[in-house]
Amino acid sequence: MNPTFSFPADAGPFVWILLGLAFLALVFVIERSLFLHRGLVLSSDFIDGVRNNLRAGRPLEALTACEESPGPVPRVVKAALLRLSNGSAAMRAAATEAALLELPVLERRLGSIAAIGRIAPLIGLTAAVFSGFNLVTALSDGSVYASAKNIFPQIQAALANAGFSLVIATACSLAHHFLMGRVRSIVMEMEVAAHSVITFVEHELPAEKNI
Repeated sequence: MNPTFSFPADAGPFVWILLGLAFLALVFVIERSLFLHRGLVLSSDFIDGVRNNLRAGRPLEALTACEESPGPVPRVVKAALLRLSNGSAAMRAAATEAALLELPVLERRLGSIAAIGRIAPLIGLTAAVFSGFNLVTALSDGSVYASAKNIFPQIQAALANAGFSLVIATACSLAHHFLMGRVRSIVMEMEVAAHSVITFVEHELPAEKNI
């Protein structure tokens, strides 16, 4: 009876590199998912609160609401409100600058996840090549007889590494796509929130309170 192939113990040394990359990618995905989830705020309720404070002539309360709310959207709105007395053009410039500063923070580690997804198949291919080389070398010097019992372990190891690397690459690709969608949603929230507040100040806020 042929011994049962055990993964990852019988898959060779490269599988431990793949396992390390898989664990690293999992940590990055979980951390980014939690971070971006906290960055998504219900902008409609938040903007309504800012508008109400501005309408009532309480700009300091509006700034306080921005400081107490988590995520990049309130920070962009706060940057615009700090230029409230300078006009809508200055507010737009401040909001744009704040959003540009937030973008690298939102995209942090997404490049690492994508890189792991690209590197994993190369490591799997390298493991498969080494397994094939070891098998051919053993057959050529006569140390392994051409029987299923002696040949299959190397073939199984090659296929296990290749298959596992493709699973990692697929998971990283899906995670990267999902997280980039979250980033785009937050960027859109920042744009909508800043535009809403600036438009309100420019067209709806009473002149005597737009100071």
